[in-house]
Order: sequence, then C-alpha cells, then structure tokens
Amino acid sequence: MKRYRYLLKKVSWSAFTILFVLILNFFLFRVLPGDPVKAGTHDPRFKKENQEAMRVRFGLDKPVINCFETLNPIKVGDCWINPFETQFFIYIRNLVQGELGISYHTNGPVADILVERLWNTLLLIGAGQILSIIVGILFGLFAAWKARTVIDYSALITGLVTWSLPTFWLGIILLFWGSGHGFPIGGRITPGTSSYPLSYQIADIAKHMVLPTLTYTIVYMGEYLLVMRSSLMDVLSEDYILTAKAKGLSTFQILKDHALKNAMLPIVTIIAINLGFTVAGAIQIEAVFSWPGLGGAVYEALERRDYPVLQGVFLLIAVSVVIANLIADLMYSYLDPRVQTE
Repeated sequence: MKRYRYLLKKVSWSAFTILFVLILNFFLFRVLPGDPVKAGTHDPRFKKENQEAMRVRFGLDKPVINCFETLNPIKVGDCWINPFETQFFIYIRNLVQGELGISYHTNGPVADILVERLWNTLLLIGAGQILSIIVGILFGLFAAWKARTVIDYSALITGLVTWSLPTFWLGIILLFWGSGHGFPIGGRITPGTSSYPLSYQIADIAKHMVLPTLTYTIVYMGEYLLVMRSSLMDVLSEDYILTAKAKGLSTFQILKDHALKNAMLPIVTIIAINLGFTVAGAIQIEAVFSWPGLGGAVYEALERRDYPVLQGVFLLIAVSVVIANLIADLMYSYLDPRVQTE
C-alpha cells in the first residue's frame, strides 16, 4: 500500500508541474519585446495590409487573455457570445487536440518541425550522453577503488578540468583540431550525398558526429566521474563493507554485490536530469558545429519571435525533464526502499 501511495503522490506532483508549465510556457514568450510579424518579415516592402492579414492568420489580432482588453464597446456583445476567443484559451484548446500551432516563419505545423529537429538532437546528444555515462562511471569506479593513489588524483583532476570547461570553447578547439585531421566541421551530412548508397550516408553522418559527440562526452564525463567517485568512497567506508571484507570476499564481489547498488543512487538522479535536458539539445554545441537540432530551432525562433516554435520546444523540454525526474524517483524507490517510507 505504501508503494502505491508513493507512486500516486509522485505522479500527481508531476502532472501538477506539467500543468503549471503549460500556463507559464504561454506567458513566458508574450513578455518578449518586439512584434513577431515584423521580426519574421524583414522585407521593407511588406505592406501594412499584409501584416494585418498575418496577424489574423495566426490569431495575433485577438487579446492575450482578457476578452475585453482590445474590444470596442460595440463588440462587447460578441465577447459575451464567445468569451474564450483569446490567444490563451486557443492555445490550451489546441494542446488538448494535440496541436502545437503553426510556425510564423515557415507557415507549417510546429509538430513537424520539432519531430525533424528532435531526431537530429537525439542522434547527436544521445550518443554523447551514453558515452559520457559509461566512461564517467567506469573512471569514477576505478578512482574510488584506487583511492588516495596517483590514479585517483589523476582522475580527480581530469574530472574537475573537464567539468569546468566551457562547452563552446571546447567545441571551437575541437573544430580547429578536426579540420586539420579530415573531419567535417559542420552540418549533419555532406551536401549532394543523398543519392549515394545508404551505407555511405550512414558513414557520412557518423563522421559528422565525431567532433560534436566528443565535445559533449568530454564535458559531461567529468560530472559523472566526480559524483561516482565521491558516492562510492562514502559507501566503501560503511560498516557492512568492512564486514564483507572480513568474510573474505574479493574486491570485485564487494563492489558488484554490496557497494555499487547504493553508490548509484545519486548517479540515477543526475542521469535522469541530464537525459531530460538531452531533449533540449546542447544549444552551444549545435551552434558551433551547425548541427540542425532543437538548439538551432530555438536560436532561429528567438531571432524571428516565432512564439509557436519556442512554446513547442520549451514544452517538450519541460515535459521531458519532469518525466525524467519521475523516472528517477521511481528508480530511487526501487534501489532504496527506505525512500517510500520517508
């Protein structure tokens, strides 16, 4: 019964958080300065009549939330007939129907833009995240095992340096290095190779992924290394580890059967949070390497005041982070049953 109450509590709080994000997501971009119609159309020949037509097309002529804020006295009756024709309630209604709106710039569905960019981001950042988790945990495990030795101190310094590196700076350094060693310096695929065999296209994409994936792996590896080392060293100082040593168990058995499971608790939280933000993409990495992912979509949408795209991306990010934290809480309850009691 305690487990079901714990699950219900966590799921309810996650649902409440998502609801709050839905409301915040709408108003967050309405406070940005500038006119989205003018920002998205830089042509000086764009007539005022066309601008008004665009506002009507995208619902920007409607009030944001208050039905009376832009209405003349003669239109009050129309407001009473249809009180929910405001930008906010149209936004909520579209979300309930599974629609994220229409991009101001491309005039296409936001969902199609996000799906295309999302796969590119998951391909790039997902590979970097998996590599950083594996390498960081293994190095942290080895450093804790060889605590207070040259290996441990070297791993500690490496973790501190890599974790503190500015992402864009490391990306630029690897960009210069890779350009001299035959690696592509931008984009996802070489132009003109779409008609080539599939095996060649896959190899070309993999070659384009090397530098940005390496950047992401180096930056995040240090975080996992340091947390894993610290957590495992705390666990290895516990009394039950001393008892396991007294029983004659090997170091490998102690790490595998007694220490690793408890040491993974803080790692699970960090992995879940980082995986949630993986959906957002590393904007700096994608900008440096011209990778067409969600990070690039955010940058372009900010320049053009493309509210629907920004709302879609940030909603995707927020929901991903909330779900990732929910998964972390559930994993916590599995790894440590005491969490349910607390």
